[in-house]
Amino acid sequence: SRAMAGVKTRLMSATRGLAVMTTTFAGYKPWAGDFDKRDRGNLLSHESGTVTGHGLKNAQERGILFSSAGDEVYENQIIGIHQRANDLKVNICRTKQLTNMRSAGADEKTNLTPPTILSLEQAVEYIEDTEFVEVTPNAIRMGKMARKQ
Repeated sequence: SRAMAGVKTRLMSATRGLAVMTTTFAGYKPWAGDFDKRDRGNLLSHESGTVTGHGLKNAQERGILFSSAGDEVYENQIIGIHQRANDLKVNICRTKQLTNMRSAGADEKTNLTPPTILSLEQAVEYIEDTEFVEVTPNAIRMGKMARKQ
């Protein structure tokens, strides 16, 4: 069962709920070593506040998002998966600067991709040693632990 975290979720998604999965205890085995680490970093919230569509528009170009417009976030909250191996802080609480000048196409609609909603099992599988999962009645959020100085 050590390597089975998240397999049930992926199996059910792949088969659209038609798979049947059973488990049996086969005994204890010696320690087989650590698992491979993930190859992509996190998108982290730059500041605390309310997520805006304008901030999400720029952040979605950097990777896959877990947050949607109107969500409350805090600093160093994991808001998505970065395309590269390093962590990147993004400002998803940024508001669009309002001007009294209008130009052609300036007030275009923001096309946002829907966020990926993780279950508790998926969130626990996703995190690494320096990260945590926060479970509230309204949301399952992940964050990066502050470094000790």
